Amino acid sequence: MTNPRHARDTQRGRYYDDPAGGPPLVSVTNVLDTAVAKKALIPWAVKLTVEYVLANLPAITLRLVTEHTAVVKKIKAVHREVKERAADLGDRIHKAAEQRLLGAPIARDLEVMPYITQLELWLDAWGVDLDKHIEATEITCVHRRLGYAGTADLMIWLPTGPGRALELWLIDFKTSATRPAKSVYPENTLQLAALRYCETVLLPDDTDAPMPRIAKAGVLNLRASSHALVPMPADRDAHRAFRGALETTRWLHAAPSSYTALLPSAARPSRKAAS
Repeated sequence: MTNPRHARDTQRGRYYDDPAGGPPLVSVTNVLDTAVAKKALIPWAVKLTVEYVLANLPAITLRLVTEHTAVVKKIKAVHREVKERAADLGDRIHKAAEQRLLGAPIARDLEVMPYITQLELWLDAWGVDLDKHIEATEITCVHRRLGYAGTADLMIWLPTGPGRALELWLIDFKTSATRPAKSVYPENTLQLAALRYCETVLLPDDTDAPMPRIAKAGVLNLRASSHALVPMPADRDAHRAFRGALETTRWLHAAPSSYTALLPSAARPSRKAAS
């Protein structure tokens, strides 16, 4: 996960501070993490755990007798460690991609460079001129009336209209070391719709500007040896679905973490006394 300006982590997930002085704004990814089930994560975690155990079975068997607790703890942490490494790589790729789009120098990172090469191939294939076609990168999008905010990876003009007319795209980068370049998740549509229908963007000096009118939205999947731009139907219907998830998130964030158990009243007469 990247670290946008004005964003901060809380016990209830990520929120954005409003430079205009309004109440905190829940982040789009926080809403999706809280209210949208990630069904694919459970089988993924099970698969990683099973593969680790099978690959290390002799060593695990030897250690179980004397280090049972430590071994169990390690096995339980396998999927979290893999997820954290993937998230760290994704953050570095996002940062390098932003630098590339801004024409700034990129730190040498052998893990990251294959993904940036794919970004460059994509830019070349679409004939992108960085000075003319990049509308914004890593820009904070705000919907104060609904109380949420998020960061758009890229707004870019692409020749996808009638007669190859330029249209403004809202694009989110997704990275993976294992998933095919054309694969997406349904919640990607909700994320893009939430950003697309924000009312305001924050400029570098923290002043407001109207949200640009987005023609199309999609996910740009960057892989080490491939890439694909996948259009997503981030329309008003998807935004209504996101708003439902937003209400669920608000309720869950406001709900108590525990409730008082109901105990029998001390004054309640016994059956024998009542008769």
